Amino acid sequence: MTLTSLTIAEARDQLRAKKISAVELTEAHLAEMTKQKALNAFVTETPDIARARAKEADAALAKGDAPALTGIPLGIKDLFCTEGVLTTASSHILDGFKPRYESTVTAKLKAAGSVMLGKLNLDEFAMGSSTTTSYYGPTINPWKAKGSGADLVPGGSSGGSAAAVAGGLAMGATGTDTGGSIRQPAAFAGIVGVKPTYGRCSRWGVVAFASSLDQPGPMTRTVRDSAIMLQAMCGHDPKDSTSSKLAVPDFEKALSRGVKGLKIGIPKEYRPDGLNAEVAALWDQGIAWLKDAGATPVDVSLPHTKYALPTYYIVAPAEASSNLARYDGVRFGLRVAGQSLDEMYSKTRAAGFGPEVRRRILIGTYVLSAGYYDAYYLKAQKVRALIARDFEQAFTQCDALLTPTAPTPAFAIGAKFDDPVAMYLNDVFTVPASLAGIPGSSVPAGLTSTGLPLGLQVLTKRWDEETMFAVSQTLEDAAAFKRLV
Repeated sequence: MTLTSLTIAEARDQLRAKKISAVELTEAHLAEMTKQKALNAFVTETPDIARARAKEADAALAKGDAPALTGIPLGIKDLFCTEGVLTTASSHILDGFKPRYESTVTAKLKAAGSVMLGKLNLDEFAMGSSTTTSYYGPTINPWKAKGSGADLVPGGSSGGSAAAVAGGLAMGATGTDTGGSIRQPAAFAGIVGVKPTYGRCSRWGVVAFASSLDQPGPMTRTVRDSAIMLQAMCGHDPKDSTSSKLAVPDFEKALSRGVKGLKIGIPKEYRPDGLNAEVAALWDQGIAWLKDAGATPVDVSLPHTKYALPTYYIVAPAEASSNLARYDGVRFGLRVAGQSLDEMYSKTRAAGFGPEVRRRILIGTYVLSAGYYDAYYLKAQKVRALIARDFEQAFTQCDALLTPTAPTPAFAIGAKFDDPVAMYLNDVFTVPASLAGIPGSSVPAGLTSTGLPLGLQVLTKRWDEETMFAVSQTLEDAAAFKRLV
């Protein structure tokens, strides 16, 4: 077994047993980053920072004073502000922006002893499902379909994170999930992705897309690794008014709880006509695995699910149009000069934002404009409340929900680029949970006939990540999914 194929849990044990050093582990991942540069997973590499932190980690390990992630090499999605390190949100408009502060999540990971390898590619401002809208070019999924050399998307927006973890470039990575941007790329890349309850992880220092939806989370190779990483990322932050003051449970301890006696809800609305046959078959297999482990499947209904996608694509662009108004060429990032202040604004934003970001700003500005606010935005917020109520009612009948993560496996780069609606449909199974603010995970559970990974999604009620981890671990054990590395 190579150093880059170790899980976080395995590396943690070997580091503490002095079988390997943090410096060795870091150098192995830096070498792998160079070897697989064609994946375009990283937009900014930080080898000097990585080596310095690895030396600090070895010193802490030698003293026996080593926090949970000491010496573990991680990648950071380039949506998290990192002090003194270029932070771009994969957008031209943030060229040259080096924050003077550290996001709360990355500060917590640093305090836990982790080693930052660099900043990972994403869809521009996290707007996309394929990591093809990045100013720095698309990220390539390390998986390939049998008999085809076509480059596939790694999903999005956290596609750089997914590709880096799946390809062995990093042991884990941060992601952010607004409508499925952790879970969908995790499914496409055959890894585990966890979106915690909204408010579990601080959003302070994370470049905002849609503030009522954005939530950081871990992306790793195993469920245990996600539990370890999320433990370090969570906790109340007075700098984020939406951050929860609830105590953080021991997520790793919850992995051994099993599912015996649990009721697993199977929502009928997630089985639409024309659902991919292999996705449907894997879902049925997942139900059988949980039943064999002692859980009881129950049919449930989430009647407003069909309105989730249009609701999301009103709420999220509306919040984006407000959040992205700050990028005007005055305070930071790109500036394109004009004859007047207004001309500088328009020229800077025209040059700095890509087509997808511009599209969403225009949609958002339209639905918030006078005469349309009540018809679109206000109505969408009312439907969002109904979607959240559907989940609350479902959880009176069951302990967790099991669904597919994505309607299809990974597709070829460029395949859906000219059809925004087809691209948006990738998030059809993940968006409802984001609107409700509940936790969810994607667990790699099988392969298509062409050898591409498929994921199963586990959803639980707010603040019940422990049950989510217990069900996810049971699925992982049953699936025995063969990772790329």
